Amino acid sequence: MFSDDDFYYMSQAIELAKKGRFTTTPNPNVGCVIVKDGQIVGQGYHQRAGEGHAEVNALKEAGRKAQDATAYVTLEPCSHFGRTPPCAEGLAKAGVKRVIAAMVDPNPKVAGRGLAMLEQAGVEVSYGLMQTQARALNKGFIKRMEHGLPYVTCKLAASLDGKTALKNGQSKWITGATARQDVQYFRAQSCAILSGADTVILDNAKLNVRADECKIELPQGLSLRQPVRVVIDSQNRLTPDLALFQIESPILILRTHLDNSVQWPHFVEQIVLQEQHQKVSCHAVLECLASRGINGVWLESGATLAGVFAQQKLIDEYVIYLAPKLIGSYGRSLFSLPEVTAMDDVAQLEFLDVSQVGDDIRITAKPC
Repeated sequence: MFSDDDFYYMSQAIELAKKGRFTTTPNPNVGCVIVKDGQIVGQGYHQRAGEGHAEVNALKEAGRKAQDATAYVTLEPCSHFGRTPPCAEGLAKAGVKRVIAAMVDPNPKVAGRGLAMLEQAGVEVSYGLMQTQARALNKGFIKRMEHGLPYVTCKLAASLDGKTALKNGQSKWITGATARQDVQYFRAQSCAILSGADTVILDNAKLNVRADECKIELPQGLSLRQPVRVVIDSQNRLTPDLALFQIESPILILRTHLDNSVQWPHFVEQIVLQEQHQKVSCHAVLECLASRGINGVWLESGATLAGVFAQQKLIDEYVIYLAPKLIGSYGRSLFSLPEVTAMDDVAQLEFLDVSQVGDDIRITAKPC
């Protein structure tokens, strides 16, 4: 059904889409390549919500050459009026002869309507080319659209024997500078960074993207975006003097009841959520974030919160850094989990990638 040329041009569109992964939230990453007579005449990607979609940018570059051309797009062209006009309509008006989409848009506002609009306009339509790669571009967006929850990646760092800190709580630094820089790269792609009050207080954590550690090149006019910083504080223990609140960017404090006795900075919002065992419900946390357009959550926390998320099967992916160090049996563990008495009940993971990052190893895995 698809030729070698089709695969080549779609792979180019996928590479273009990757360029938007630091800036497009809450929109998906999308790339588009327009080809005529074996030549790329236009290409573009979505850079930022509210601005031109990938198809619009590609059509602008192609101009009149879009007539009778083929458009390769990593996600079904939109069919509704949002902050920009429908891309399906734009492709049809430009005279594009054929549109190949890698996948159907899971957004209920689109969900096949864009492809139908093109077909009704006489455009030849097909989809499914390199769908696996296209879905990998937008794991968070797809999870939110299909399940109403963001995609949760749990980051952990430990010694080779699985310890995150000494018995007295000291943990700086288990991993090396290269691994810590790598974490900044992942943070920058996330919509939100989630942690618990324990971690914020103990480490005096800022939970921000440190621009001086990120080697990220952005298009002219775009700056590095700070993810929303989210802290679960069931016992109302946070105070405005913490380092977290000295950086001006959006912060959500999630709690079981409001604390109106504290004057918070203007960029801080308190949200009361459903309780579970006298603490904020983790499932309610994710529902809340999804309702605010959060696609991907980067979970950086201690063993207790990581353990609760793991136990409730709310983690989609793990990124674990292992340092070539041994802390011993008195160190603190990666997870706080109830005792397991049968091997059949042990949580099973599937390795997706194992890479060396500086002196450390980064393991990417997902629950089976």
